[in-house]
Amino acid sequence: MSGDDLERRGRSKDSNRTENFVHTETHWTSWLIPVFVVANIAVFVVIMYVNNCPKHSRSRADGKCVARFLGRFSFQPLKENPLFGASSNTLEKLGALQWGKIVHGHQAWRLVTANWLHAGLIHLVANMLSLVLIGIRLEQQFGFLRVGVIYLLSGFGGSILSSLFIQQNISVGASGALFGLLGTMLSELITNWTIYSNKAAALLTLVVIVVVNLAVGILPFVDNFAHIGGFFTGFLLGFILLPRPRFGWLERYSLPADVRVKSKYKVYQYVLGLLALALVVAGFTVGLVMLFHGENGYKRCNWCRYLNCIPTSKWECNRT
Repeated sequence: MSGDDLERRGRSKDSNRTENFVHTETHWTSWLIPVFVVANIAVFVVIMYVNNCPKHSRSRADGKCVARFLGRFSFQPLKENPLFGASSNTLEKLGALQWGKIVHGHQAWRLVTANWLHAGLIHLVANMLSLVLIGIRLEQQFGFLRVGVIYLLSGFGGSILSSLFIQQNISVGASGALFGLLGTMLSELITNWTIYSNKAAALLTLVVIVVVNLAVGILPFVDNFAHIGGFFTGFLLGFILLPRPRFGWLERYSLPADVRVKSKYKVYQYVLGLLALALVVAGFTVGLVMLFHGENGYKRCNWCRYLNCIPTSKWECNRT
């Protein structure tokens, strides 16, 4: 009996095979995602310490510091920052995305540091709750190394796309990395399609979540380009880093001697992984070359501005 025969026989017992797969896969203890959460909180504390609203806001006409009992950790006036956070000057000083400083100031490190900064307490809490809900499950299933790589590279990819289009304002936040984890969940479902039950329901749920979150990004003052860049980076990395071995490979040592499963992964998993790898390398290369040559993304894609903000009678879109 060949490995292919084993696969065909397994399809007729899909529910049993899925149950057995769950028992044979490794479950990891999640520690990296909690470390990321603590790191983001610690960085926010540093931001507020450096910001020192009482000292730097004395002559401001836009209101008093919020929560002044916190001393130098108090928040900027709500007219200046409604998210309960620091000033834009502080964020820029500590590593926010700023096109001019990246391109002309040779501060490429901002493509990384911006992912660890948050505009305010509300921004921080929303992102960290999302990170816990999404990231811990992925780390338990696939381990800290792969999930950590996806998180960091997705944040980097989001920063590149954001910098290509948003050149007059600063941008901060872990949203690009978070959208990368969402993209990874979608590609993981696709590449490991055969092991899941209720496939259509799982796919529909994920697609709805992604669409809703991207739709929120068309509101003003939300960096949807970071979301989109992070999402597609994570989506492609999922095909590269998260394919699960075929069932027969996991059970190969308990199979009869005449049964052999020749390949650890299925052909379509190899094809998707190689194609995704080529696209990731090409995307990062083209994006970085365009960025450091001072390209403006809107000149090559004028309609792309509507991916970031759609003007209505209720608000204007002035991010360029």
